Amino acid sequence: MKFLFDFFPILAFFIAFKMTSDSEEGIYVATSVLIICSFIQVAIYWLMYRRFEKMHLITLAVVIVFGSATLLLHDERFIKWKPTVVMWIFALVAFGSEYIGKKNLFHRMMHYADDKISVPDFVWYRLNLGLVLFFVFIGAANLYVAFNFDRSTWVDFKTFGIMGLNLVFMAGMMFYLFRFIEDPEKLLSDKSDTDDVSPEE
Repeated sequence: MKFLFDFFPILAFFIAFKMTSDSEEGIYVATSVLIICSFIQVAIYWLMYRRFEKMHLITLAVVIVFGSATLLLHDERFIKWKPTVVMWIFALVAFGSEYIGKKNLFHRMMHYADDKISVPDFVWYRLNLGLVLFFVFIGAANLYVAFNFDRSTWVDFKTFGIMGLNLVFMAGMMFYLFRFIEDPEKLLSDKSDTDDVSPEE
């Protein structure tokens, strides 16, 4: 349910673009819809939980800046940069979380899902590093598609391509994580081999 809630501004952007017959006009209509839906998303989340989610706030801020620039300057390049900027901000946050606080970003994400998961620190480090590299990759892939393919192809990639890559990536990360939870003997063996490994290496 939360995944669908997080996804709905992007889906609204996609629908608004596809419902507009002229793709050039559609990108600006869709951008307006994205800004409005991002505001609605943050407001609904606050009404439900009486708190804001950092991911929603970061995304909203980027949407406002790049969406407004798109509409005011009538230049779609700004909205095309928006997914990349969001992903690279998340990459920086994930990287910084390795050195700030007791848990890195991936560990915190999993803690919210299930606070009983317990694996060694080197596992959380590897998973978080994977998250950083994935965010960097997705940001670069978005730019490649945005500026090497037509407008409609980019909208399709932004909506379903990035979502699909996210699902595949998270499935792989979960498979790696649960290997250590379900196989304690391997866990002990791997831990002894990596006792001298630090995040800086």
